[in-house]
Amino acid sequence: MEEIYDIIIIGGGPIGLACGIAAQKNNLSYLIIEKGCLVNSLYRYPVNMTFFSTSERLEIGDTPFVTILPKPKRAEALEYYRRIHNKFALNTHLFEEVSAIHKDADNLFAIHTSKGEYTCRNVIVATGFYDIPMYLNIPGEELPKVSHYYNDPHYYAGQNVIVVGASNSSIDAALETYRKGANVTLVIRGNEISHRVKYWVRPDIENRIAEGSIKAYYNSELTEVTEREAVIRTPDGMVRIDNDFVLALTGYRPNFEFLQRIGITIPEDVPRIPVHNPETMETNVTGIYLAGVVCGGLNTHLWFIENSRIHADLIIKDIISKT
Repeated sequence: MEEIYDIIIIGGGPIGLACGIAAQKNNLSYLIIEKGCLVNSLYRYPVNMTFFSTSERLEIGDTPFVTILPKPKRAEALEYYRRIHNKFALNTHLFEEVSAIHKDADNLFAIHTSKGEYTCRNVIVATGFYDIPMYLNIPGEELPKVSHYYNDPHYYAGQNVIVVGASNSSIDAALETYRKGANVTLVIRGNEISHRVKYWVRPDIENRIAEGSIKAYYNSELTEVTEREAVIRTPDGMVRIDNDFVLALTGYRPNFEFLQRIGITIPEDVPRIPVHNPETMETNVTGIYLAGVVCGGLNTHLWFIENSRIHADLIIKDIISKT
């Protein structure tokens, strides 16, 4: 006989794991389905990334995150969440992607994936926002030299690199590639570095720009990329510069199309926050809940691990109250 899970959790990131732990502690049957590796979004972070949060704010499952550093690094976070996963022996299917969800007359959900089909009473969507970049929609963006993700600075040594954006990811990439010998140009739409940039990084980038080590175009936009050059619209007119690589780190967005396919209402007005009850995290579809950063729509700086861990307990409390 086919198993009917109390909960299926879509997304194996820190908040998806937290939801699995909360379900397990309350004796609810569950399955976590992740389309990539364990904590896939964190795995895709730059190899040298340092978290803004301290380690205790990244903890889940009442399990300490021990580090000797003031702020933990990506490698430590991956190790921590892998150990959490093993400690609780979480029921997880990795490298399996959910394609569709249908609700039947008995209020049960059929979950269709790349590897099979499952049935459950409730669904938690904890899919994050890191998979779909905010594209520039300019000529040449499809060239192999253009990337919306950044990993290791060594790759760009001795190259002419344009970094688009003024957020933490952009500034980290600019500084790291510069220190590996890249000739770095920042293209920033606004008139200053984002106020969200880590406080210990801001003086560094401002000093590098002031001394001319990194060129910055403010109030500017990248308008075209060719095999050997890039065109920038600046307040002083169009500028064409030599270019080998473009890191278009302009942000990411949730998979709104998937959310809409499963029936969740997404307002057209920015910031396109999916409809849900903030007290229970239940969406307009009874039995489907949201958890983690996906709740913020285009406000991707609204939710983090530290302030969305509570979603797991809110959801499980609501599910239990209905049984």
